[in-house]
Amino acid sequence: MLVPPHMIEEQSKIIYQINKYYVERVQTRMTIIDKTIREICQIVQDILREVEVQEPRFISSLSECNGRYEGIDVVSPNEFEIVLYLNQMGVFNFVDDGTLPGCAVLKLSDGRKRSMSLWVEFITASGYLSARKIRSRFQPLVAQACDKCEYRDLVKIVADTSDVKLRIRERYVVQITPAFKCSGIWPRSASHWPIMNIPWPHPNLVAEVKMEGFDLLSKESVIFAGKNANMEGDSWILSFNEAENRLLQGAYRKRCLSILKTLRDRHLDLPGNPITAYHLKTLLLYECEKHPREMEWDENCLGDRINGIFLQLISCLQCRRCPHYFLPQLDLFKGKSPTSLENASKHVWRLSRELLTSARALEKL
Repeated sequence: MLVPPHMIEEQSKIIYQINKYYVERVQTRMTIIDKTIREICQIVQDILREVEVQEPRFISSLSECNGRYEGIDVVSPNEFEIVLYLNQMGVFNFVDDGTLPGCAVLKLSDGRKRSMSLWVEFITASGYLSARKIRSRFQPLVAQACDKCEYRDLVKIVADTSDVKLRIRERYVVQITPAFKCSGIWPRSASHWPIMNIPWPHPNLVAEVKMEGFDLLSKESVIFAGKNANMEGDSWILSFNEAENRLLQGAYRKRCLSILKTLRDRHLDLPGNPITAYHLKTLLLYECEKHPREMEWDENCLGDRINGIFLQLISCLQCRRCPHYFLPQLDLFKGKSPTSLENASKHVWRLSRELLTSARALEKL
């Protein structure tokens, strides 16, 4: 099909602006975050080494590979989460009955004695492995390690939470989350995925993602608001972080996410934190379903995909609901105030309008 010259020229301008923004803004953000990660991982590794000396069941799974740290998730430029994988989940059955969307429990297998478990003292009378009890053991160990480590003047434990959170240099917050990796199984609550008759993702990629599995995290969550204490204490939170990252491989999907995160940090870091990087990642996955062909994620289409995701975001903010990609019954806006969501929708609309009406908008953003 012949394309009018003025349209080719306009498209070239948009590509130029996006590439310029990526080099000047996005890569600068990534460089700063990489430097921060190196600094905080050095401190956290020292703390976790001391924890392991005191309690060998808590073994650090934070590792450096090809100059990058594995096992750390960037929540924002000043907030990070490190997942500490625990061993020997084998004597427990994974129970995902939908009682609490986004959560599951680990129950001692029939015929198994408590004494067969590495985590014997954290098993409740009903036979459940308590996520909260494991946190309550882990937290004082980390506090003691902080007092002993060479970085003790730079690190403080964040109070008023059962989560293990460190404040480093009064600038960065690092959450260390005990977890179990569940490979080769897939939760019943996500069994609807992938949706039939949608060509993305390819069946081979679906098989890879399901084999990768998911994680069970021990942490506080708004999911538990209004629930009874026993349910909250026993429950583990489902996390699909690795599965999501695998789905975003190929074409310009990851570059798209990096640009969205940068725009969020610069223009949508709002009171009440209504819009997180995870919301944007979720909406990017939905956009992949709407635009399943690889050619729809090449350099020429990046501007359209970014605009499409922001329009999706406005719709979610106005409806006050953002469904989790794998667990759509779980609302990612739960706990956010209606006022903060309404205010956020206005900010996103202003940002979208600039991007839609000016090919040079990114120069000012």
